[in-house]
Amino acid sequence: MGLSDPAESTQLRTAMAVESVPGFHCMCGGDVRFELFDRNGERLAVVVLYHGATLRWGHWESDAVLADGRLLLAWLDGHGMPGPMQQFEADRQRAEEGTDERRNWLAAMPAGLEGTADRILDLSRTGGMPTPELLAELTDRLQLTFPVPVERVLALLHWYDSGSGRCSGSPVHEGVPGELLGRVPIADLLAALADPRAEERHDAGAVRRLVGWKTRPRQKRDVGALPEALRARLLAHARRSGDSDKHGRAEPWLAPPRA
Repeated sequence: MGLSDPAESTQLRTAMAVESVPGFHCMCGGDVRFELFDRNGERLAVVVLYHGATLRWGHWESDAVLADGRLLLAWLDGHGMPGPMQQFEADRQRAEEGTDERRNWLAAMPAGLEGTADRILDLSRTGGMPTPELLAELTDRLQLTFPVPVERVLALLHWYDSGSGRCSGSPVHEGVPGELLGRVPIADLLAALADPRAEERHDAGAVRRLVGWKTRPRQKRDVGALPEALRARLLAHARRSGDSDKHGRAEPWLAPPRA
């Protein structure tokens, strides 16, 4: 678009003001490409906007942080490009939801695992899997804190239900209590779910563990060992959870076979 109005040009310059060049480059392709020309049509510069937060110009040693990224997003919105602002708000909302999920997940971490949270959360930052050494340490700590197997399983089910509660395996750190539950004999899992202290949150953790992809070494046999009343209870939870993915995974595992 052309900017013949000096006031418009001033607004754009203000919106593109940067506060620092901290020395990093975003690895994605960027969101908006600005091409700036002089009065004779000669191109002066190409500047790319990233995530409503940084700009890239070839004469800078790295991406530059905008003084106020919302100003530039609002300017684009006011000139017929609402997409970047909408994407920014969606990303911000997802980040806030992720923070809340992480906070809830940490709050549900069983007693006895103090000091291990950072190592577990790092799995999501690196995309790695928990090492056998980490799982062994967590198992030992839980056995010391909860010597009664039913109480240990209930604590793990509650933890596994916390956070996002997704069955997809993401975020990675939420899979750690699932890995620990995978080491629990099915008899102990059934005893915990039959315990009077078992609540909806424990059912949710059980569904997430039992119907996910390859969540137990003998998954088909273990699900087949569920009493019919418990199977119906877990399926009812999945159906009312509002999570279409969880519901879709639970139906073939937990629904009674059709006649």
